[in-house]
Amino acid sequence: MIFALNSQALPRPADSAMDQRNRLHWQEQAAQWDDAEQAAFVTQALADPALDALLSAVFGNSPYLSHILISETAFFRRLLADGPDACFLALLTELHDETQTADLMRALRIAKRRTALLVGLADIAGLWTLDSVTSALSRLADRALSLAASHLLRRAHEAGDIVLPHPEHPERDSGLVVLGMGKLGAVELNYSSDIDIIVFYDDEKIAYHGRRSVQEMFVRMAREMVRIMDERTVDGYVFRTDLRLRPDPGSTPAAISLLAAETYYEAFGQNWERAAMIKARQVAGDPIVGNAFLRFLRPFIWRKHLDFAAIQDIHSIKRQINAHRGGGKIAVAGHNIKLGRGGIREIEFFAQTQQLIWGGRDPGLRRPRTLEAIAALASAGHIAPLVVVELAECYAFLRRLEHRLQMTDDKQTQTLPEDPERLRALAVFMGFDGCDDFAERLRQVLLTVESHYAKLFEDAPALTSIGNLVFTGGDNDPDTLKTIAALGFAQADMVCGQIRGWHHGRVRATRSTRARELLTELTPTLLEALGRTADPDAAFQRFGAFLSGLPAGLPLFSLFHANPSLLDLVAEIMGDAPRLAECLSNSTNLLDAVLSQGFFDPPDSAAELAAELERAFAEAGDDYQEMLDIARRWVNEQKFRVGVQTLRSLLEPQQAAHHLTDIAEAALAAMQPRVEAEFARQHGRVPGAGAALIAMGKMGSREMTASSDLDLILVYDVPDGVEASDGAKPLAPSAYFARLTQRIINAITAKTAAGTLYEVDMRLRPSGSSGPIATSLTAFTLYHETMAWTWEHMALTRARVITGPERLRDAIRSVIDASLRRVRDPNTLLAEVADMRERMAREHKSSNPWEVKNLRGGLIDIEFIAQYLQLRWAAEYPSLLRNATGPVLEEACRLGLLAEADTELLLDALRLWSAIQQVLRQTIPGSFDEDSAPGRLKQVLVTATASTHFDGLRVTMSERAAAVLALFHRLIDDPAKPLRAALAHKETPS
Repeated sequence: MIFALNSQALPRPADSAMDQRNRLHWQEQAAQWDDAEQAAFVTQALADPALDALLSAVFGNSPYLSHILISETAFFRRLLADGPDACFLALLTELHDETQTADLMRALRIAKRRTALLVGLADIAGLWTLDSVTSALSRLADRALSLAASHLLRRAHEAGDIVLPHPEHPERDSGLVVLGMGKLGAVELNYSSDIDIIVFYDDEKIAYHGRRSVQEMFVRMAREMVRIMDERTVDGYVFRTDLRLRPDPGSTPAAISLLAAETYYEAFGQNWERAAMIKARQVAGDPIVGNAFLRFLRPFIWRKHLDFAAIQDIHSIKRQINAHRGGGKIAVAGHNIKLGRGGIREIEFFAQTQQLIWGGRDPGLRRPRTLEAIAALASAGHIAPLVVVELAECYAFLRRLEHRLQMTDDKQTQTLPEDPERLRALAVFMGFDGCDDFAERLRQVLLTVESHYAKLFEDAPALTSIGNLVFTGGDNDPDTLKTIAALGFAQADMVCGQIRGWHHGRVRATRSTRARELLTELTPTLLEALGRTADPDAAFQRFGAFLSGLPAGLPLFSLFHANPSLLDLVAEIMGDAPRLAECLSNSTNLLDAVLSQGFFDPPDSAAELAAELERAFAEAGDDYQEMLDIARRWVNEQKFRVGVQTLRSLLEPQQAAHHLTDIAEAALAAMQPRVEAEFARQHGRVPGAGAALIAMGKMGSREMTASSDLDLILVYDVPDGVEASDGAKPLAPSAYFARLTQRIINAITAKTAAGTLYEVDMRLRPSGSSGPIATSLTAFTLYHETMAWTWEHMALTRARVITGPERLRDAIRSVIDASLRRVRDPNTLLAEVADMRERMAREHKSSNPWEVKNLRGGLIDIEFIAQYLQLRWAAEYPSLLRNATGPVLEEACRLGLLAEADTELLLDALRLWSAIQQVLRQTIPGSFDEDSAPGRLKQVLVTATASTHFDGLRVTMSERAAAVLALFHRLIDDPAKPLRAALAHKETPS
């Protein structure tokens, strides 16, 4: 018997009863065999003292090996006679291609079963080293993959899909490349290992004559190869086979052309893929093409020059897996000896991360096998020789333990049993007397590995202390999902999948290597920041939309990396201010403004804003398009600043309204003369004439919100006797100013590369939409003296002239004052105001209490009261003519026209509604929904309205609306009822 045995080295049976049952079962099986010689061998083996310890080591510890030994008695007998080395060589030699796929699958499964027995016995008996064990398993996988590739290529050739250059040697010059990755590539397969492969093909080398496409054929071939290896039949399986280490497995086919692969690795390859490619090896297919591709990958894997971000990202490969830097007792039961503290993965990453950093400049470090790489690192002076010795011992122990754990039941597991009896049985299978000495030895190993691993990165800043955040590979990492869920995300799968997509370069922002490296560093901070918002999932999706719209991510990620507080602000915006998030998505340059000095200081005055914009326009010179872009960038930056300060409760709502109005006014004042100059290039100017803009509505009253339109009227004045402009294409004054007005509107509303500015509404001009778009001063005066409706004079109370020659401004103001100070019939006025409010209430019904503009008892009711008082009493008290609602109410109270209690109610309600409207318009598009609103936004509303809590705010809103509506009824509706009835009776024909 060549199979030499040392009974002292063999583990004793952990389960003596199972040992006896398996011996008895073997005897019973032998008794039923027709082969008398084989049956006699069983009897002899059971009685042979030299084999007793080996059989007990198998029968008393491993149900899986026991089953194979009994079913493969003939092979066991051969193994004992020839020894493991010769027997394994013969086993590989006897494998050959089969005509039928089913025959090949059966042959491969039998070979795998026999290899499992051979390797298991050689390992248990101590006849093979760890290197011999992993090498044998890897060589079998190589042979199986090669036979599967040959079989499938020959089948395609015989079907006429391709023409093989060498049908008798199908893989030769076939253009098919099968790379072995991970432990297969490094020839380090474990006992029940999966195999990781990537299937490529060189379509320039393939003579394809099929009906579909080369890609479809190789995708089918890859899937069939996996089936040949992976499918469980009555004979078992060969190797569980995984294709997910290919480029971006979530969006690429099972087989990839070499051209596509080269493009991917050059443009999108990540550091974890570089680490994976260290172990890549051609295992099947065309060796010439495969090795040429591996040579192509060398510059990708082995970068000679690494900047700070690249080294940080390499460090993050390790730091994504949450490392505990020493201390604490490791619980042996349930510990994962591969992924857990001090496990196999840490030894592998110990080597790979240093190889990535140093291997570009030192080819001697480019070793795929773990222990060889660690030894090379020591030879190069990067680690101490003692580290090599200790890690080699630990690695051998952990791999041996891994094999014993897996060969017990042929399960792909690295997790130690939690059940005490099963843990004791494993300890005995490892050669220990029991759990205590086994646990002590294991802890020593794990702590040794952990210590060396942690020291390697002790100078690197911690990436995260919140748990695993691993976004490599094709599937979501379970521990990462737990970490994301613990941060507050309900859709952890969505979050994890999208981040993996970013790392695969599926958005433009992450298609550069450096951008992805910075993203790796930023991801934990980003997730923590988004997790602190009220709706982390919605915030993450907004951030995803924001990122997807970026042409490049490096500038932004660099900003975040250098300014962590900026990332916190962006997370706050994404989570709590959807409207600001949309603004940010449309213009990422807004983030530059956040970093400018004084961004969080109180906004500039109107004069300072105007001067700032004038300086920006001066730099553009005569470039009209650049002027339009500058205006948009400047306005949106200023509005964003006000929005952020509102979100952060740095501005009171009334201050925000004033600043937003100042911004719009500065823009119009600076743009109008430049639009006029551009217009004059073609049409000249009207001698002695001028044009002025009147701000109406919210702009006129200095109560603008972030979403306010500009309600404007353009009034012009032309001296008598002037009939046309003086340009190359002269126009009559009315046509000139009509076209100029349209040009001004276009300058304000047009969408350019820099975005949008404002929408413009001109419907408050004389005669509304049916009137001329530009109004002469004469027509403006006549209209308001003789034709204007009461509602138009109510709107005129907010009119404020903001641009134009001073002489024209004064003239317009005089017309407005005269119109508003006219003596009116109080009864008719009261009835018309009441009638108009009733019509508006019918046309703008809303059941949402947050629609504070049209809400009964809301802003419009307060504004109607103020405007009624102005039109009723301005003739007698001109001081009532103020643009904003609040000052009007205060002046009415001072004059005794409004009771003090009523004034206080209206002012309180005005502040409440204005605050709510200002905050909501700054932060969200559309209507506010209490159920889905971000919690932080609710807090901003509470702060802005000086409430104590959100429920209290809702109560206050209800009470204020009811009180204001009651006051409106008392001041206007109730007194107007008999008057409206009388007017209706008077108008009814008798």
